Amino acid sequence: MPLEVCATTRRPLPILTADQQAALDPGLQRVIDYRKSGLSANWIIGCPLDCTYCVRHTFANFEMKLPRRLMDEQSAARMLLRNKHFRPHVTPIQLLNRATDPMLPAVKPHTLEMLRLLDEQGITNHVLVITRWRIEPQDCAVLNSFHNIRLTILVTHSGIDDARIEPVDSTIAAASLQTAFARAERYRVILYWRPIVPGLNDSDAHLDRARELSHFAHATVFTGLFFKDQIRDYYRDNGLPELYVDNPSRKIFPERLEQRILTHRGGFGSPLFRKTSCAVTFAHGVADYNGHYGVRELCDICPVAQIKRCAEDWRRPDEASTAAWVQRLGGEMLEITNRAVIVEGLPEGRRNFLQHNLGYQVNDINRPHHIGRHGRADIGWTHPQETTR
Repeated sequence: MPLEVCATTRRPLPILTADQQAALDPGLQRVIDYRKSGLSANWIIGCPLDCTYCVRHTFANFEMKLPRRLMDEQSAARMLLRNKHFRPHVTPIQLLNRATDPMLPAVKPHTLEMLRLLDEQGITNHVLVITRWRIEPQDCAVLNSFHNIRLTILVTHSGIDDARIEPVDSTIAAASLQTAFARAERYRVILYWRPIVPGLNDSDAHLDRARELSHFAHATVFTGLFFKDQIRDYYRDNGLPELYVDNPSRKIFPERLEQRILTHRGGFGSPLFRKTSCAVTFAHGVADYNGHYGVRELCDICPVAQIKRCAEDWRRPDEASTAAWVQRLGGEMLEITNRAVIVEGLPEGRRNFLQHNLGYQVNDINRPHHIGRHGRADIGWTHPQETTR
């Protein structure tokens, strides 16, 4: 469905001039960027939703409320497909997950057009679309029209009722989740329960609501919050209650909160997962592309059928070829353990690229993972134990 058909009542978003783009944060100027869940395409920036913990703070972009394009969809699709890190049928793709919401009224036609362009390539890559805004029945008809891509819609729902922190009414996401799930045929729907923050949205009532909504999803992901310097500064400058004192580089999700959720996981209507890729691949009936099977404690809540899929697909990489690959990417391979390839000097995006191609975890020796913490920040956890072996 071409853009002009999708947007009969709306004109295409304007494209920023070269001078306007040059004034942006360098991160926003990178339309294609490798992130943890895949190669990310962000050719539209600007969002009016004002969720105060948004990653847009880190790009000095929070005050840009009107969405604008950096280029048209055809150009963005070409840039994505020609990216040196893109591999057909392998590389996971994310759309507009950094600086806007892909289902905003002005943005939605462009999102659907990009999905059409990718689907027409005949590729079977995972494509993730994350939203907390409205999904209508007519949108579902378009989403069901794609035959090749493995499309997953992740509906973000936090249940936060403090409008100072999240002005967006969570009932919007709840309605979108139910609409998308009821009409899902070719695509899959994930309840993206996040961010969960102690004292903010972790009451029994909040947990009960998440359990209710989990019945309208093929899988449920629960996760915490990135609380970066820029976000904390915004909270201080605007008199908002600080959610955490520290600001680690990983998501914060305390152990006690996880235990509370998992104690009652039997009441959830869809399986619970700690990691996005685990939920996405389960929903599509394939093995996890991030190789989390090597971190066996992650699997303790997975359905048996999914564990079997991942076990059959997971294999230890060849040391010589992996070392050569790491070297070509600019790093050094130190060893391969039963859990991960341990490297040094490899930036996060390149580690993610290697991880998706190996189907095996790739960890930086200087950012050790701890048994049982699932890659989360140390805040709220006890008994650290590094997993470099």
